[in-house]
Amino acid sequence: MHARRRFLKGAGALSAMLPLMGLPVFAAPGPVRRPRGSPAPGSIGKTSLWYDSPAVEANVLREGLPIGNGRLGALVGGDPARDFLYLTDGSMWLGGLNDKLDKEGQFNYTTADFGGLTMLAKLYVAVEGHEFANITDYRRELDLAQGYIRISYRKGNVRYVREIFASHPDDVVVVHLSQSGGGKHGGSIELLGTHGEANQGDGANLRFDGKLENGLKYGAQVKAMASSGTVSAHGSTLRFDGCESLTVIFCGGTNYAPHLATGYRDQALDPLVRSREKVEAAAKVSAAVLLHTHMADHRGLFDTMSVDFGASSDEQRAMDTWKRLQARAQTNSTADPELEASYLQFGRYLTIAGSRDKLPTGLQGLWLGDNDPPWMADYHNDVNLQMNYWLPDRAGLSSCFDAMANYCLDQVESWTAITHRFFNDPSNGFRNSSGKLAGWTVAISTNIHGGNGWWWHPTGSAWLCNSLWQHYQYVMDHDYLARVYPLMKGACEFWEARLLTISVTDPSTGSKREVLVDDADWSPEQGPKNAKGNTYSQELVWDLFENYRQASTLLGRDADYAAKIAQMQARLYLPRVSDKNGWLEEWMSPDNLGEVEHRHLSPLIGFFPGDRLHPSSSPPALIEGVTKLLQARGMVGYGWGCAWRAICWARLKNPEKAYQLLLTNLSPAHNHHNGTTQNFFDFYQMTADTDCFQIDANYGTPTAMLEMLLYSRPGVIELLPALPSAWAAAGRVTGIGARGGFRVDLTWRDSHVSSATVHSIGGTKTTLKHGQWSKTIVLRAGESITVAPES
Repeated sequence: MHARRRFLKGAGALSAMLPLMGLPVFAAPGPVRRPRGSPAPGSIGKTSLWYDSPAVEANVLREGLPIGNGRLGALVGGDPARDFLYLTDGSMWLGGLNDKLDKEGQFNYTTADFGGLTMLAKLYVAVEGHEFANITDYRRELDLAQGYIRISYRKGNVRYVREIFASHPDDVVVVHLSQSGGGKHGGSIELLGTHGEANQGDGANLRFDGKLENGLKYGAQVKAMASSGTVSAHGSTLRFDGCESLTVIFCGGTNYAPHLATGYRDQALDPLVRSREKVEAAAKVSAAVLLHTHMADHRGLFDTMSVDFGASSDEQRAMDTWKRLQARAQTNSTADPELEASYLQFGRYLTIAGSRDKLPTGLQGLWLGDNDPPWMADYHNDVNLQMNYWLPDRAGLSSCFDAMANYCLDQVESWTAITHRFFNDPSNGFRNSSGKLAGWTVAISTNIHGGNGWWWHPTGSAWLCNSLWQHYQYVMDHDYLARVYPLMKGACEFWEARLLTISVTDPSTGSKREVLVDDADWSPEQGPKNAKGNTYSQELVWDLFENYRQASTLLGRDADYAAKIAQMQARLYLPRVSDKNGWLEEWMSPDNLGEVEHRHLSPLIGFFPGDRLHPSSSPPALIEGVTKLLQARGMVGYGWGCAWRAICWARLKNPEKAYQLLLTNLSPAHNHHNGTTQNFFDFYQMTADTDCFQIDANYGTPTAMLEMLLYSRPGVIELLPALPSAWAAAGRVTGIGARGGFRVDLTWRDSHVSSATVHSIGGTKTTLKHGQWSKTIVLRAGESITVAPES
């Protein structure tokens, strides 16, 4: 507690942080706002993924369709005879604080110590006589715009429909079976835990609860209701017979609470009781009302952006999503702009489903196929977590960033304490050689229990703060900035203690000067672990110092300390171009000390997501160094690596290379190769015989698509900077976020902007650019302006 008080006293803004600290993720049910009228129709086809057969359970991660409400997620199969839902709660984590180092200076990185995300339950709904061979006219569809799964088929003269969704307002998952034509449903419902729990059934309910080895309590409940017929419990199974329609409501969760002082638990919370409360509350209204409430909530977010890259052919539209992906991947295939637009919208859909006001999205989001996900489905913060949050602000979903900000605010108390206890431990090869220590940082991985995993990652604090600051640039919310300011200041304090002074020779003059460099470190995730002045660290620290100075001025705080940080920023060593290979140096060396085609683009961090390097403002020699390094890295790799490359090519205004990388990620993932699976998830090859789902490319690739349409930095919004020829004929996008506090609607024809409407959400002044045309605009919050750039 003493460390906590010192941190908060030094950082300030305690009153701004308190509302976010200690609140349980599994909150008590409250009043639900029910919409009036009927749901607005969705644009079926352009914003839907559909298939003509059910998912195979053995391939759940490749074929199951995802739903989620930001806390609960599920993968759904759609088999009429025995449907499955693989259910996950974002706080269902193994492990704990994990505040010990091994003799090599690493935090333990196992499920027993560090932990990892694990499944909550499996739910099965079986309908007798509805085997796939006995039905016709089957269609399984994920409606991205409405946010639900719809399965329809015929059996004889009866049309059966199944609607499945995860409601954020009601905090439940709903399965609704209906029919038209006089049919009946009969079958069974099973609720299975994934940790050996014993189920209990009574009346129309099933339930289980348990406790993990780390003390985390959890529970789940299912209730089934029928419009006719009967529902009854038979041991650990519910039986339903003669039902014209059937509604199954699921809820479950844990007693996790993001607060170090309570051990990340709410001991007064009984998850089974909470689950029952939410199920019973939802059961008081009809399935139609539950669906309408969910749709209205979902569309309130989804409809903030529309995407039109042009029309696809009738032949393309007639194919289901998997056949369509395979057809597009054929050599010399015809462009399929609606497919590509749906991929962008799928990234937005996953953002809404996976990141609301609860925990942020990790390596697999809320969607697991078993209890042993790769890398424990954790929070990797040397690109992966950050990539998950490049999209929300650009995609009109700024509120979905809140989970990321809240996580950092809730965890920094523990991160600070662990930094002070262990960072300068003699076993840590990254320790500060000066012996000084202040502020906070993290390891490569973090968990929800305040813990760290794998190697220390000194620059992690700077990169997390880069994400927090860039969100401010989009929303221009001073209250938010006041909340995250202590994190930024704490990160500056860490780097103030860490930076070393060394002497370097200026190659242009031959004179020596003293500069500040990062201590012994590495360029993730390659190269020597004891190099000084890595470009990755130098650029992120420069960015941290720049952003902190601006925050200090905006909030009117700590002027003297900000002046000190400015002096340090001016002394930072910044990368040069190697005279051996022409690349922007990754280390303070003209030599390449790692893999040429490495998956990470660590030395380009100042180009993206940073802004220090840019073609319009940087010396041409530096941009040439960026270009040559990017060329050397290659055009293939993991999905997230291709997404990062695509963004960089877009910033270099090379639309065809950016588009090529988009198509690389869209290529079908066959035989364990990198690419997109049937359900649009991004998979990458781990070994010759294994692959894995990792969600960051599903966010990073849509980010690249939006960067091709609009680039923004404070004071500048550039329209269509890298429009590929496949989208050039005509298109329209509404709701793109722009830094400086704006949103932009665009229409174009023959690669030229026809019109652009700029809406201010807190911004004041910016300059619009398109080719050689530019116009400076000044708006008050809430105002809009429409311009037609000169061709």
